[in-house]
Amino acid sequence: MYEITKKNTLAEGILRISLVAPHIARKRKAGQFVVVIPREGGERIPLTIVTSDPAAGTIDLVFQVVGTTTAELATLEAGESIAHVTGPLGAPTDIHKAGNVVVVGGGVGLAAAFPIAAAMKEAGNYLTSILGGRSRHFVILEEDFRRFSDRVLVTTDDGSYGQKGFVTDALKALISEGIKIAEVVAVGPLPMMRAVAEMTRPAGIKTIVSLNPIMVDGTGMCGGCRVSVGGKTFFACVDGPEFDAHQVDFRELSARLATYKEMESESYERFKAAHKCKLGGAA
Repeated sequence: MYEITKKNTLAEGILRISLVAPHIARKRKAGQFVVVIPREGGERIPLTIVTSDPAAGTIDLVFQVVGTTTAELATLEAGESIAHVTGPLGAPTDIHKAGNVVVVGGGVGLAAAFPIAAAMKEAGNYLTSILGGRSRHFVILEEDFRRFSDRVLVTTDDGSYGQKGFVTDALKALISEGIKIAEVVAVGPLPMMRAVAEMTRPAGIKTIVSLNPIMVDGTGMCGGCRVSVGGKTFFACVDGPEFDAHQVDFRELSARLATYKEMESESYERFKAAHKCKLGGAA
């Protein structure tokens, strides 16, 4: 059992929890994740490790309530425990000194983008972070990004904060400035990552995306997280989750993500009906 020591709401339906997991806290690296099972017999879901404190033996996870298991996780409070946490899993981000690095994050994807941004800055890069959200309320972890970034650009869909528009608008303006960008890392909704890839492709800018396919065991056994990259099949849980954005078959990945949508929706509706009182505003 893994005790939750802290729980905070970052935005509507987006929560951050700290939990005791000493072995993971000591070993995790940027880009890696854990597979979480909130209760015995429950579903397995992958969550990115946002930060860790090896001395305290804790890790921080950020998740958005979008279905049954994340809603179930949201009902747990500080002092309660998660049944199983496995990790760190996945290949760590290739952290190196490249020069000017741009990290782009959208929505809850900012949680996965942050550890990469922090590691890239610590490696000696000039770091520009582009943060996006539907509105100001959904631009999460901004203070964390500002601690490590040389430059921060913020966009919101509704213009309530920062520049009105999308993260790709800010990236386009950055490229237009004529600054030599060595590498772009994008994490967020699939359409956003695809748009970033298409924007950097003509300029020949190396672009990495962190993919979020359906994942079950996290060890390459189930094959559910397979993705096509450069015409070859990879398992995101062991070969990724990060891949060359210009080689990813986004159309195929999008279709696979929709495989269980109807069943997921039905399951979530049943869960909300059964746990209406305890869920409150989290769902």
